[in-house]
Amino acid sequence: MATATQKGLVSSAPTGSTPYSSMSRGRKRYLTYLLGYLCLVSSLSATIYFPLIPLLVTHYNTSVQAVNLTITLYVVFQGVAPSFWSPASDSLGRRPVFLGTFAVFAAASAGLCFSGRSLAALAVLRALQSVGGSAVLSISYGVVSDIVTHAERGSMLGPMMASANLGPCMGPVLGGSVTYAAGGQDFQWCFRALAIVGGSALLLVGWTLPETNRGIVGNGSVPAQGIWRTWWASLRTFRQSLWTPKQESKTTESRSQNATDAPGADDAEKSGGAGDASVSTETQVHSPTGRGRLVVPNPFSSLRLIFYWDTSLVLFLAASPYCLWYLIQTSIPIIYGTSGYDFSDIYVGLTYLAGGFGVIAGGFINGRLMDWNYRVVARQAGLPVNKHSGEDMSKFPIEMARSRGSVAILGVSVCAVIAFGWTVKYKIHPAVPLTLQFYIGAKCTVLHQAYSALLVDMFPQKPSTAGASNNIIRCALSAAAVAVLQPLVDALGPGWFFTMTALLDAGLSIIAVWVLRRWGMQWRSGRQQS
Repeated sequence: MATATQKGLVSSAPTGSTPYSSMSRGRKRYLTYLLGYLCLVSSLSATIYFPLIPLLVTHYNTSVQAVNLTITLYVVFQGVAPSFWSPASDSLGRRPVFLGTFAVFAAASAGLCFSGRSLAALAVLRALQSVGGSAVLSISYGVVSDIVTHAERGSMLGPMMASANLGPCMGPVLGGSVTYAAGGQDFQWCFRALAIVGGSALLLVGWTLPETNRGIVGNGSVPAQGIWRTWWASLRTFRQSLWTPKQESKTTESRSQNATDAPGADDAEKSGGAGDASVSTETQVHSPTGRGRLVVPNPFSSLRLIFYWDTSLVLFLAASPYCLWYLIQTSIPIIYGTSGYDFSDIYVGLTYLAGGFGVIAGGFINGRLMDWNYRVVARQAGLPVNKHSGEDMSKFPIEMARSRGSVAILGVSVCAVIAFGWTVKYKIHPAVPLTLQFYIGAKCTVLHQAYSALLVDMFPQKPSTAGASNNIIRCALSAAAVAVLQPLVDALGPGWFFTMTALLDAGLSIIAVWVLRRWGMQWRSGRQQS
């Protein structure tokens, strides 16, 4: 009779083993939704813009193509900026970088409220908005990898990404509603809303987000110092210093220092507080001290990952669904606006709800699906699932777990995307394309999240840097696609355009999945041993 371990079920924690994270379950749950809200800021700033396109064309007396170029510029910076922010978060810490990014985002949003009629100012400030909000997702993946084992990441990423994906749902509705309420004259309220959201995110990070970088605080047992502490913790220390006599303060500080230097604490620091066996295969250069290191970020560290065979396949598989969904989001104002179904601004905004709900559903589905696939593959490989301290990824076929079921999803996807293109061409009842938007949104979310998580799994020592390489590829691909969207639709029509897009997306992705499942683990093992 097979034991629980042989079945790939959760194994009991070894006696005396160090937990992967000392953070309580309640604190992890709070961080799940806090990170979701922070990611929402980035997606909201991108999608709130789409319903404004016709109004911006009139306001700036320019063409749709010119306004689309501001979207392209936004996406370009969205791809480039994380190459600086994300490596910095792997050395300096998650918390200081989050504070810096949201300060930039809030300032740029406030500037957009006073941009006047200058198209150049709009383009520059939108680029700065992108610089401030673009790295949030990759740094958030880093936080998840800091506090959750591989076997449980789906359960945290699912709700986090579902919350973050409210942006594609809320942004267009908010943009369309504001435009309609202002009588098609004032779009500045959208940027004011972004300034408020950005400011609130900055305050939440400052007061409540702890430092989680394992190189700085280990598994959370090493106390954070200075700017790596929350403002609440710093305020509490300041208040105690006012009321505690100097001698007692020195005694408390001495005890705290002795506790940090105690053998048990030293052992925790040497292990990095990490129970993750995958970390043990790499040398820990710096023990956690509660402080990060200010190192000039190397943007090419993210680009370097692109040139590994397995990484390049995963990057494409994460970027392709993102690009497909971005194309559909960008084309919606034209499809349902004056050139298609002739909806008013507010109804055009409401059409985004169908895809938005699909994205949210895909986030929740994928959270459970990822953990279930992980357990199934572990059982098939005869490996245990240790939620207490994690598994040795050098021996685990993580590529098989994250890619499981992808081919079937892609097979259905190609039919849905082709059907979407032809239904909007012949103006079939809008319930049909809206239903297809729901499925496509869910499909794109499931695949994008699964392969983004796989990328972080493959590089446990630099998860945010890996996330930045993901940003580079998905944003570069999306920027190129958006730049040629209108000319291709004008030349081919929506039917043939989406047919071509569906065949390219599904065909290339299925080939990539097959190659990754066949040789991915072999390539990863060879890279780690070299």
